[in-house]
Amino acid sequence: LVILPRECAPFGFQKCLLFGANLGVAAPVWEAALHLCRYFEDQSVELRGRRVIELGAGTGVVGILAARLGSLKSSIFHLRHMTLCCLPGAEMTITDLPLALPQLRANVSANVPPAGWPSAPPAVLPLCWGEDHLAFPSDWDLVLCADIVYLPETYPLLVETLAHLCKNGAVVYLSSKMRREHRTQSFYKEHLQSRFDVELVLRDDKQNNNIYREELNKRLDRKQFLFTTE
Repeated sequence: LVILPRECAPFGFQKCLLFGANLGVAAPVWEAALHLCRYFEDQSVELRGRRVIELGAGTGVVGILAARLGSLKSSIFHLRHMTLCCLPGAEMTITDLPLALPQLRANVSANVPPAGWPSAPPAVLPLCWGEDHLAFPSDWDLVLCADIVYLPETYPLLVETLAHLCKNGAVVYLSSKMRREHRTQSFYKEHLQSRFDVELVLRDDKQNNNIYREELNKRLDRKQFLFTTE
């Protein structure tokens, strides 16, 4: 049992359960994930009633927070308007490789809001970029990613997966530690910008962390599709 870093306390998390060193990079709570959590809270990003999916979730901190913020906003709205109806929170799907799923399921169970999830609990599903992404729909509102850009060989697969998930207009929020040794900048400038409109919305110089907001550029995406099918 590992207690979450104190930076998670304001978000109402209880704890995270780690199942051993074999989880590798999926085991820790990375700073980029906490940056994205703080951004959602600071910017009051609307999550209530949204269909949201997280990629490469690891501990699930970002996805669980998104579901909890949707729950919190629904409760506040409920109290302010003295209504008896139960408003929906975020409809959350949390994904990673199969090895990380037991940890994710345990963390979702450990962090149920006091009043329960306003909608269904977050779904935890396996997703391998570029392989089984077509098994997922394209009708998301938001796609969330934190510190998943560190293996250059996966960059084309990640872009392909994002393009599929965003076909119907989803917005991507991607938080990254900008590591030179992993060519993180090249992912955004060379790979992602080939199909997406990319906007830097927050830069933390001290932590060398960027948060980007992206939307699929239909013209660029169609051009890429025609190129790959010729």
